[in-house]
Amino acid sequence: MATVELRFSAQPEHVRTARLVAAAVARRAGVDEAVLDEVRLAVGEACSRAVGLHRTHGISAPVSVALTEEEKAFSIEVGDSVPGPGSESDVSGARSRASGAGLDEPDHGHDGEGEDDMGLAVISGLVDDMEVRPGAAGGVIRMSWPTGDGAVAAPPADVILGTTPWP
Repeated sequence: MATVELRFSAQPEHVRTARLVAAAVARRAGVDEAVLDEVRLAVGEACSRAVGLHRTHGISAPVSVALTEEEKAFSIEVGDSVPGPGSESDVSGARSRASGAGLDEPDHGHDGEGEDDMGLAVISGLVDDMEVRPGAAGGVIRMSWPTGDGAVAAPPADVILGTTPWP
């Protein structure tokens, strides 16, 4: 089981890099060429969601992406560092707002749930299997796609003709 790990600061401009890396690793893992656009889009949505959560909550920790080649599947986990519902930091934030403390501070209890739900709906339409796991240390979106026989996909035509280097 080969895994590639990527960590990047929560800046929107880094999402493109994550998409490109995901597509390259998916191709090497044997994901069908016709599905690579879906992989790119799903990773872009998941990473954009994580970046948005980090920026909304003022978290400076990096966004993490783990790309794993399994026997008959390729999976990607995009992790954020935003504590999930019911965690200690979430409860203390709710307490301070309820008591009137910190009224000048941004409301971290609202993270654009409508936008979040829309992003998750888009992702679920692009992947074969998706799981969302909130946690005290942050959330994870796990996505997976089937792979072919496990062999590296054939190089594209421009590689065969010698116009592009093949990894």
